[in-house]
Amino acid sequence: MERRSFLKKAGVGGVGLAAGAVAAPVIAQDAPVIKWRMASSFPKSLDTLHGSGEYLVNRISEMSGGKFQIQLFAAGELVPSAGVLDAVKDGTVEIGFTCSYYYFGKDPTFCIDTAIPFGMGARQIKAWYRQGNGAKLIGDFFSKYNLVTFPSGNTGVQMGGWYRKEMKTPADFKGLKMRVAGLAGAVLAKLGVIPQQIAGSDIYPALEKGTIDAVEWVGPYDDLKLGFNKVAKYYYYPAWWEGGPQISTYVNTKHFAELPKAYQTIIATACADTDAEMNSRYDALNPIALKQLVASGTQLKPFPRDVMEASYKAAMEYFAETSATNPEFKKIYDDYKKFMDDQNLWYSVAETPYAQFMASHRK
Repeated sequence: MERRSFLKKAGVGGVGLAAGAVAAPVIAQDAPVIKWRMASSFPKSLDTLHGSGEYLVNRISEMSGGKFQIQLFAAGELVPSAGVLDAVKDGTVEIGFTCSYYYFGKDPTFCIDTAIPFGMGARQIKAWYRQGNGAKLIGDFFSKYNLVTFPSGNTGVQMGGWYRKEMKTPADFKGLKMRVAGLAGAVLAKLGVIPQQIAGSDIYPALEKGTIDAVEWVGPYDDLKLGFNKVAKYYYYPAWWEGGPQISTYVNTKHFAELPKAYQTIIATACADTDAEMNSRYDALNPIALKQLVASGTQLKPFPRDVMEASYKAAMEYFAETSATNPEFKKIYDDYKKFMDDQNLWYSVAETPYAQFMASHRK
């Protein structure tokens, strides 16, 4: 079946799907009992990210009448956080729950599946996948790695991270050792940042000991749970490198093809449900956590305009350089950028002015 058609019929990436709202396919009485293993890139301490993996495998079990069981393993239990792609590709595990930009070192094209600097927001990237060419382009790219992929979550716009000092000008980034993932590290390096790739469970001790000077993770709810406010004072926004980072489910192509069609549809539908569940959880939990952080003494600050402009210039330079040497990146990025430009035109007319007006009347 053509990938985009399959994703649409299965409901992948659907917006506004409530838990339990998607009807399961009819499972024949003689349907096989299948047991898989899922490797996650996230620690158990994060009930939003790792918890969404738990939600996903539970939905698959529920929709299959308990016949399709997937055992979830947190980061480090089977493979390291950044080892999920290879584990699924090689068939070490059948399925994985991860962020594609963790595999930036293999090919920067992977990052487009999660988030790129000054990229699309959660709703926009969903629209590109469902109504644009996103599903086909990303699907074709991942097929070369023996993977079938499904959007399975989104955090919404993230925060710009925790810093030991104020970031007043672009010059303040020079020499800064910062934990940052994906393309953001390459772009920030143009401003003088020394990017550090550190797994989620290792970030706090690195920041506490001074091994790093700054860290970006997700947003208020997760950052509060990880305790970053105890070791860094300044909390900046927004994460211009993560306007709508998407979490993905990887399935080994051979194992996916061997599944009954009903089970394939269950995976796709459960991923769509998890996508909506994660996004709504972050939207509900982040405002409460942000208030708690500010009350605890956190200094909440926007990135200055000149920092944003310098970062944008660096990002556009990086995209041009990469497009000149990486045809796969160029093909997908050009389509992504065209779709995003139209989205931003529409948002500038309706969504953004409305949000700004409503924010001005917040009590």
